[in-house]
Amino acid sequence: MPDSAAIEFVNVTYRIAGDRTLISNLNLSIRCGETLMLLGRSGSGKTTTLRLINRLLDHIQGQILVDGRSTTEWDVIQLRRHIGYAIQEAGLFPHYTVQKNVALVPRLEHWDKVRIAARVKEVLQLVGLPFEQFAGHYPDQLSGGQRQRVGLARALAADPQILLMDEPFGALDPITRADLQHEFMDLKKKLSKTVVFVTHDVAEALLLGDRIALMDSGELKGVFSPAEFLRSTDSFVQPYVAAFRAGQQILNSGA
Repeated sequence: MPDSAAIEFVNVTYRIAGDRTLISNLNLSIRCGETLMLLGRSGSGKTTTLRLINRLLDHIQGQILVDGRSTTEWDVIQLRRHIGYAIQEAGLFPHYTVQKNVALVPRLEHWDKVRIAARVKEVLQLVGLPFEQFAGHYPDQLSGGQRQRVGLARALAADPQILLMDEPFGALDPITRADLQHEFMDLKKKLSKTVVFVTHDVAEALLLGDRIALMDSGELKGVFSPAEFLRSTDSFVQPYVAAFRAGQQILNSGA
């Protein structure tokens, strides 16, 4: 069912040493097949929220459900292999070729060699990197945009239904970033994955997201469709809308 929850946060709190609370009483439901943008300033709790999903961090209160099952009931290795994870700068292994980087999780899952080879070719083609041209390259032989595409291919390789993306395009130049954003929109339509995408860029959130979850100081301030976000009079939303509209005016005045 399209409106069923792939991920749920129920009264989730996360603290670090010194009793500092980074996430406070978070309640959030992420629907199967949607792209949810976690939007907020630096330090708002976006990445912390993302890392709680695949237990790179462990919450101290409440419950997080993935596919209806508490994350504490999952074997943590299986949980992480069940969820694709793409980060800024891709996080590729520098001593692995593109082919070996992309094949990593299927290999760990003991797929047979023929199936792995076919899947690597498929996902590299999907992200615009023909196998014959790129499979033997190492990360330092690639551009930033190409490395990010390899990181996305690796995240998709085992065909997970859930994909976590932590500012994956944030370190790229504006042209490459725009190209990858539009390629991501095409992939969304083809793959129907549940995506949780961290960004501090309002335009990116409005362009890519089915819904936008706005965070501030570890608290969820609201969840909006892009149209609702732009219409909102909420005091936490307004600075983001104002910044977005100012950017649009600058672009229009230069046209």
